Amino acid sequence: MAALLPLPKMPRMPASSNIEPRDIGPQTRLELAGAQLHHARGWIDAVTADRYLQCLPLELAFSQHRVRLFGREYLSPRLSAWVGDQDAVYRYSGVVHEPLPWTETLLEIRRSLELATGTGFNSVLVNRYRDGADSMGWHADDERELGPQPTIASVSLGATRSFRFKSKSGGASLAIELTHGSLLLMAGATQSHYRHAVPKTRKVVGERINLTFRDIRPGLDLGRV
Repeated sequence: MAALLPLPKMPRMPASSNIEPRDIGPQTRLELAGAQLHHARGWIDAVTADRYLQCLPLELAFSQHRVRLFGREYLSPRLSAWVGDQDAVYRYSGVVHEPLPWTETLLEIRRSLELATGTGFNSVLVNRYRDGADSMGWHADDERELGPQPTIASVSLGATRSFRFKSKSGGASLAIELTHGSLLLMAGATQSHYRHAVPKTRKVVGERINLTFRDIRPGLDLGRV
């Protein structure tokens, strides 16, 4: 399917503002000290979520990136694709990622998110978990080009997986079951205070695709890994 041109950007909420979702439907404000977390199960209806899950593998060229940890390179334990506006260049695990162009499905989801949250997004990381052996290790989305208090919108499609938080200073932790069509908003100091992960599971689970929409700040120093 042919890629579409990027949408004009909506006005960006100030990075230090508390996010107050305007229209994400029934939601839970998760209690985790120092974090701003809003969880909406069924934000996307089942029929639409099924369509997205079917379309995205056809629209995107997923790849298995190499990540650098403690000076060694490993194959990422999942497939992924980085998509966004032309200037939304992102550095993760020592690799600079040039964005793929927006697809019809991703633009549709982006429009809905921007209207629902009142904030703009210029990029999305699409992670494809093929089964329970695919995972995401502990990390925080605190790269310099995301700004000091990024708002990140995480949309889940497909199999339910456990999404876990733990404090960078020890102590507080939280686990959320992210279901088909759910939305998790992370804002404020969430990335400063906490790391998150999607651990492996021995349960028999199907494919899951997760979309984390974010706003890359062009022109910021990409030297930080």
